[in-house]
Amino acid sequence: MLNLINKKYHPFFEKLKKYFSKIALPDYTLFSIYAVLIGLAAGLATVLFHFSIDLLNKIFFGKTDSGIYVLGAELVILIPAIGMLIQSIMVYSVPDISKRKGVTEVIKAVTSRGGLIPFRITILNFIASVINLGSGNTVGPEGPAAQIGGGVASKIGSLLHLSDQRRRTFTAAGSGAAIAAIFNAPLGGVFFAFEVILLNDFQTTTFSALILASVAGSAVSRIYIGNTNLFTFPTPDIGEYQYFYLYILLGVVCGLIGILFLKYDEFIVSLLKKNKIKVLPQWVIMILVGLLTGVSGYFFRDIFGIGYKGINDLLNNQFIWQVVLILFLLKFILVPLNLNSGGFGGIFAPALFMGAMIGFLFSYIITTFTGIPANPTAYILVGMGATLAGINSIPITAILLVYEMTNEYSIILPLMLSVIISSTLVQVVYKGSYYLKILEKQGYRISEGRESNILSSITVESIMKNDPIIINQKAPLNEIIPLIIDSPHRIIFTVDDSGKLIGEISNSQIRPLITEYESLQKSIVAGDIADTRLYKVFKYNDLDSVVKLFTKADTEELPVVDDEDETKIIGVIAKQDVLDIYSKESIKLNLADALTKEIRTLRQLDVSKIADGYAIAERRPSFEFVGKTLGELKLRNKYGLEILMIKKTKDLFDEKKKKSEIIMPSYDYKIANNDILVLFGTEEKIKKSADW
Repeated sequence: MLNLINKKYHPFFEKLKKYFSKIALPDYTLFSIYAVLIGLAAGLATVLFHFSIDLLNKIFFGKTDSGIYVLGAELVILIPAIGMLIQSIMVYSVPDISKRKGVTEVIKAVTSRGGLIPFRITILNFIASVINLGSGNTVGPEGPAAQIGGGVASKIGSLLHLSDQRRRTFTAAGSGAAIAAIFNAPLGGVFFAFEVILLNDFQTTTFSALILASVAGSAVSRIYIGNTNLFTFPTPDIGEYQYFYLYILLGVVCGLIGILFLKYDEFIVSLLKKNKIKVLPQWVIMILVGLLTGVSGYFFRDIFGIGYKGINDLLNNQFIWQVVLILFLLKFILVPLNLNSGGFGGIFAPALFMGAMIGFLFSYIITTFTGIPANPTAYILVGMGATLAGINSIPITAILLVYEMTNEYSIILPLMLSVIISSTLVQVVYKGSYYLKILEKQGYRISEGRESNILSSITVESIMKNDPIIINQKAPLNEIIPLIIDSPHRIIFTVDDSGKLIGEISNSQIRPLITEYESLQKSIVAGDIADTRLYKVFKYNDLDSVVKLFTKADTEELPVVDDEDETKIIGVIAKQDVLDIYSKESIKLNLADALTKEIRTLRQLDVSKIADGYAIAERRPSFEFVGKTLGELKLRNKYGLEILMIKKTKDLFDEKKKKSEIIMPSYDYKIANNDILVLFGTEEKIKKSADW
């Protein structure tokens, strides 16, 4: 199916790119056109996502004229469980792809994979999320929407053969456009991409792409879904300024709720990993969570689905405080259970729902026990923003989303006050955002330091060795020792009869056995001494995350496993190789920093001697270089040359432009026609490069 999509649409994007190249548009104009195109595509995908969820909701939860559910009141209990069962089948069928879900996958793609999101992941998340939300499970649409928007943008960037840097920008912009479309909030979409996807990394050109894409995505949403506010309510009364300290107190309460929610989420994660729970298959756990949701929704139907109807009913005074408390507790309990057991969805909408309930209960308590007039509508709206900001650590996005969804400017001051208090409180306790904590648990560490940037730009695939020592776990000691002695590697990996990776044997484990080799050589087999506590890496992982694993595993080598099958070893990566590559890349960057000013003034084919026998020069790439990555070219091995940096003309297609930008390429950077390679090497090698 994906190949069919590629064959069908690839020619269109090729023609589009050639058309733009013929009319020689200025680079910023072309950049803006691409940003709008990405926003429109992400917006359309989000609209389709919205209608798909709505269609399933109507099928499963639509009511007859007599007020009875179409499928019968009792059967409604089973609908969420059926949705979870279908998702469990999908998870079982494609386990590796199903793990790559949610906003964190977009962050990883933008920060370490050149903005690349495989389209099959986008398709799977679309279908699974529609099933989860359409069957009434109580999660939000924004996480899947962000991944769908980012995935669509990434695919378009690949079809247009954009550089990695441009694809990163547009992938982030696609996610922002999807958020803008799903919430009808263009500014919220811009700052979601800025705060969450880009981790507050501000660049002027990137920011303009976010704005254009989000506006385009929101425009598409307004055309097809409608230009009405998500919430309707009476005009709120924020109260007298002397009572504004109550909003500070509400911010504290929402911050504490956010901390409790995140702690509970961590507890559920650890609980599901314990052996007592692991005896139950994942599909059983998912069905049980679905049944719990179904029973809860049978008695309190507003717990089903996204929850916007429940918020609207609350804003219009349709609930008593006891029901509000129960709805809050149910949402608090069910959301982490659903997401961590294997469900697909987000936590923005649940945070808004819980925040609304908190705001109502807070105003009720204040009015009842102190007599101070606390308007429920105002505290509900402020509570929504404060809880959203606290749980997700997104203060600016929370303020703008609530403002744009309500179009109520009067609450902006108390909203800002509560949001800042809530998000600050959570940040003080957690010292990082919700998404960064998830990434850290997955072995990723996002850092602004240059050392981290050096390693995060290099993938395992570029330096891994394809000759790991592999031995059957039944092999005797007299077969193991010769392998250790003769091999350049320090680790032997053991497999079972079917070739599945089981464990590893290090030099330190073999050494104590050598003294008793004669008596043990045939009685001990590899499986007896192998350590089965394996830390694995994938070829797409960056070296920054690998360094963290080396520290945690306390080993010299890590197995590189297949993307589709974690039990199949395809290579090995050594700690010393990572250190060597870091040392070399650091030298290159230091040299590049020192020579940047001089390099900017070099003309093509000019050579600058920097030391006895060494020089730098600018070279246009030869024809066979174009379209290949630096990792594929292996210039260091084939030509003995290092690429210090690449000068790229501002216009992607007009090479007559003299203005250029200097970039530090990663190993997955693809050479383009308009690139100028800044090379470093011996004078002899530099001279030969003139013949390219």
